[in-house]
Amino acid sequence: MIKQAVTNFLGTKFERDVRKIQPIVDEIHRHEDRLKDFGEEELQAQTEKFRQIIHERTHELDEKITELKETKKRTASASDRERMAMQIGQLEPELQATIQEVLDEILPEAYATVREACRRLLSRDIVVRGHDMQWDMVPYDVQLIGGIVLHQGKIAEMATGEGKTLVATMPLYLNALPGRGAHLVTVNDYLAKRDSEWMGTVFQYLGLTVGCLDATEPGTPERRAAYECEITYGTNNEFGFDYLRDNMVHGLADRVQRAHNYAIIDEVDSVLIDEARTPLIISGPVGREDNKRYGEFNAQVSGLARKQARLVNALLAEAEELLGRAEGEEGDQEAWYQLGEKVLLAHRGMPKNKKLAKLLQEPGVRKIMQRVEADYMREKRLHELEEDLLYSMDEKGHQVHLTDQGLDTLSPKDHEAFVVPDLSQVFHEIEKDESLSTDEKRAKVAVQEREYAEKSEKIHIIHQLLKAHTLFERDADYVVENGQVIIVDEFTGRKMAGRRWSDGLHQAVEAKEAVTVRGETQTLATITIQNYFRMYEKLAGMTGTAETEEGEFHEIYGLEVVVIPTNRPVRRIDQDDVVYKTKREKYAALLDEIERMHNRGLPILVGTTSVDTSETVSRMLRRRGIKHNVLNAKYHEREAEIVDHLALLVHYIVVLQQPFAGVEVRQLDTLLGALDRRCNDDPPCGLVILGTERHDSRRIDRQLRGRSGRQGDAGSSLFFLSLEDDLMRLFMAERLAKIMDRLGAEEGEVITHPWVTKAIERAQKRVELTNFDARKRLLEYDDVMNQQREVIYDLRRARSGT
Repeated sequence: MIKQAVTNFLGTKFERDVRKIQPIVDEIHRHEDRLKDFGEEELQAQTEKFRQIIHERTHELDEKITELKETKKRTASASDRERMAMQIGQLEPELQATIQEVLDEILPEAYATVREACRRLLSRDIVVRGHDMQWDMVPYDVQLIGGIVLHQGKIAEMATGEGKTLVATMPLYLNALPGRGAHLVTVNDYLAKRDSEWMGTVFQYLGLTVGCLDATEPGTPERRAAYECEITYGTNNEFGFDYLRDNMVHGLADRVQRAHNYAIIDEVDSVLIDEARTPLIISGPVGREDNKRYGEFNAQVSGLARKQARLVNALLAEAEELLGRAEGEEGDQEAWYQLGEKVLLAHRGMPKNKKLAKLLQEPGVRKIMQRVEADYMREKRLHELEEDLLYSMDEKGHQVHLTDQGLDTLSPKDHEAFVVPDLSQVFHEIEKDESLSTDEKRAKVAVQEREYAEKSEKIHIIHQLLKAHTLFERDADYVVENGQVIIVDEFTGRKMAGRRWSDGLHQAVEAKEAVTVRGETQTLATITIQNYFRMYEKLAGMTGTAETEEGEFHEIYGLEVVVIPTNRPVRRIDQDDVVYKTKREKYAALLDEIERMHNRGLPILVGTTSVDTSETVSRMLRRRGIKHNVLNAKYHEREAEIVDHLALLVHYIVVLQQPFAGVEVRQLDTLLGALDRRCNDDPPCGLVILGTERHDSRRIDRQLRGRSGRQGDAGSSLFFLSLEDDLMRLFMAERLAKIMDRLGAEEGEVITHPWVTKAIERAQKRVELTNFDARKRLLEYDDVMNQQREVIYDLRRARSGT
């Protein structure tokens, strides 16, 4: 109550942050008024003027540090080297602080210089990625605010279409002036190459050098030259892998990176949050090039999965019979409880079974299942119930567990096949056996170790195969192309060529899909995304969606989030979610809405959460004779062709696998946005966003919505959900099912209310918290390795004379 009153009086934290920055924006305009009268050479000379100011304030400290480093190289005494290292360690933060102080002072004039340079470049012809275009951008005031936030080492949240690419030019220019390097980190190589050429127009006009990592090969002189440029563009993976490669080279001359001074991360939530769960790893082959053992056991596990499916279907058939008795005139309570047991078993055995999903929609069924589960868990007897299955699944924990019956099915003639002995006990008994000689004891120990290793490997392979068959879905978690299993990133929707799941899981999926099972690899060098980017002296980021992860940014990276206001008021209408009982009803309603909007001539973007769903919607649209295009991980190579084709259509319908950090999706945004602007006078007009389900992360949903309503354009968004969606099924279905039962909802009826939308967002928060905990644990483990990594790398550099 008090907090709300303070907010109403003083404004939100973000509004207060923006008010503090406004005086700097006013000062930028004052400098800009003065610079308008400068000649072109005089304006370009501003860069050298700024460099001279920085040099005058920092050269004494810089020279001291350089002298100490040179002396340290020539010093043989370890104690003297340590003393000088401590002196350097004290002086470098002082130098960094002095540089930042000078940059803060010259910021208004430097930003005014960039803004004036943009104005002078207006209508000039430039070439970007082989395409002729004209420069047509001058930063707005809100972009100046975003640029100031980035210089301050914070995250600027700016809505889609607000021009973040241009915003970055100002802090990059300012922080490149000391000559210590300024990096712009992007999410894909297309953006790195495009932006280095596009924004490079401004930097080169003002006399700065620009390089792009992704336009060069790793370990080459060209790659080193890209790092030597004052401003360097590149993908997060290239920056991270170059760091690992630099610490594996044989000589100092082979290193390409220099100090980690300043970096701006574009789509910072994608890089520092989504990608943070997968460490960067350089690996090499170990042992055989292929692994046939996965193929040997795959037939057994595949047969086990089929047998479990038959078992679950039989359980559901029994449950349907029990439902008839339970719903009789008297209402058989014993039948109800038995029904709950059968349904619970089916749920533990195959949670995505279609017959199960249909049965759970019946009034009272989900409630009795939850009651039975609570009873068994309270009495700690759930494992007894699960023994009727071959294996049990925990969808939330992403785990699968073989039961005794399942083990017996896999090895009917050897009940000890999956029992691993206690080696310490076995070795103790061998040692006590006085009838054996020393050599015989050694031989027996070796036999036991070999048998233990073989049995452990067999158990591990079968467990990974079981996970592959039950928890990983084709066209959702991965795609199969050219005889290879390629992981699909769950957050970007892109194929991750060259990436492989660890611990034998990738081999298990390859065996499941009957492609060549490649051998396992060993890690040669690794670092987490978190620890790599925490090496930078100053880090900043920009994205359209950061506020929901504000706590993690602050806790892990020490980064503050500032929400920048839009240049024009947002006119997009975000409607409350609509919830149906089944997917069939949901898709029917979705198709009706697409057809209705299509007939009105409105552009439509349909967001899905997987390749499979995008293709399902596409098939339904084809049946109705509605022309459309699909952008997903399978067709991302054809993005440019698809987007060019859209320009020829009268109406625009795109089925987009969301999330999708596409090469041409931004071009698609511009294309659809142009149509938005043609109908700005009609409030219901504009780009229509239709979501087929909610993503685990609220950010991804916000990204989808943000594609509509850019720069004050009209637009609307609406999500279609069902109780069978994964997020709803795991976190929300029981509560909404009760409401629907109480209201007596018939087939096709829908629930929609702001409270429902908020409840769904709370479920997303729970998933986000779980994912945050996973990333935090990964970082905690890597922190231990990181300490060792830094010591080893420092020793290598010291021996190299650095």
